[in-house]
Amino acid sequence: MPYTKEQRAEYDKKRYEKNKEKRAKQKAEYYQKHKEKIAKQKAEYNQNNKEKIAEKNKEYLKTPNGKKSNTISGWKYIGIKCDDYDTLYANYLAETHCDLCRVKFGKKGDGTGTFKTADHDHETGLFRNFLCQTCNRKRG
Repeated sequence: MPYTKEQRAEYDKKRYEKNKEKRAKQKAEYYQKHKEKIAKQKAEYNQNNKEKIAEKNKEYLKTPNGKKSNTISGWKYIGIKCDDYDTLYANYLAETHCDLCRVKFGKKGDGTGTFKTADHDHETGLFRNFLCQTCNRKRG
């Protein structure tokens, strides 16, 4: 008796789950055996597709996940230390006014100095609060 689409999908799903660990192990073993070959292929691909990769990255940075990733990477780059960057980012999105002067945050590049920045202690790296650029510079 032939399977219906739903039955086949359910069968495939169960089979996939059953063999998931086995496939992961095989994949890891293959990678270990062919690490150099894979690295060479990746490097060649990257070299031959620079424009395509740059365009893909540019498009990714426009997505919510791309914006989040870029913002958190920037925080890490300047030395902000945090136990939970996801929560910090959620708070970043929710904040609308500077914690010191209470000015409504503007947009970066609007010339007002009111865009949102993450203030942190430069010695410890610990996050303090979200300030406008003007207050952040005054605080140091």
